[in-house]
Amino acid sequence: MDKGRVFRELHASTFVIPNPWDIGTARLLKSLGFRALATTSAGFAFSRGLPDGGVGFEAMIAHCREIVGATDLPVSADLERGKGDSPESAAETVFAAEAAGLAGCSLEDFSGDEGKPIYDFSHAVERVTAAVEAARALRRDFVFTARAENFLHGRADLDDTIRRLQAFEKAGADVLYAPGLTDIGQVRTLCAALGKPVNVLANPAFTVSALADAGAKRISLGSKLTTFAFAAVEKAAKEILDDGAFTFAREAMDFGRLQALFADAGD
Repeated sequence: MDKGRVFRELHASTFVIPNPWDIGTARLLKSLGFRALATTSAGFAFSRGLPDGGVGFEAMIAHCREIVGATDLPVSADLERGKGDSPESAAETVFAAEAAGLAGCSLEDFSGDEGKPIYDFSHAVERVTAAVEAARALRRDFVFTARAENFLHGRADLDDTIRRLQAFEKAGADVLYAPGLTDIGQVRTLCAALGKPVNVLANPAFTVSALADAGAKRISLGSKLTTFAFAAVEKAAKEILDDGAFTFAREAMDFGRLQALFADAGD
């Protein structure tokens, strides 16, 4: 199966792509009926006791291989800014992603430097161009997503975000993504300005139907499942420490169900 082609075809209509952070959550999400998975850089980092951005590239690629091997679903990877800052490193990132078995990956225009968080416009476009050229050189289909990170780094400039994504689209990116939008009007404006599929990060203010109506094709969860799981553990721990009670266990997933799911791992 050409997972890249399967993944590309999913973008013909609106779909939700969840973000597992380990093998167990990948297999659980697959069993629930999702049709593709995406890694989460923050979720994986938190599971390792590290901040977002704290996982090295080789460790991230090894994690991607684990998620790819956990199910038969197409997997796209959140590879942050990739192997480095240069256009050449962006191309190398795509080659490494394909070698890991991924159906696609995303690269950001976040520099990693909070003092100057967003790459200059021309440099960001050069990186996307190099990544697209690498993706087109592969022997199988590969869905490349270009990300504009303004809204996650204190630059709530929709016009500049659209300008960047339009340039990334012209450079050949398959999917465009501006994480951090919080208003459905922003989503609608963004989608109307672009011709390629748009990925939107889920937000409590959104619904799948509203995002579909606004023009989004892919809806990802980012680190939200991970942070929700951490919140559940914290809530249970506080009940134990503060109340000496264990009522949280009533809401726990059935042990036998998980036992059966993982006994059939890989099915």
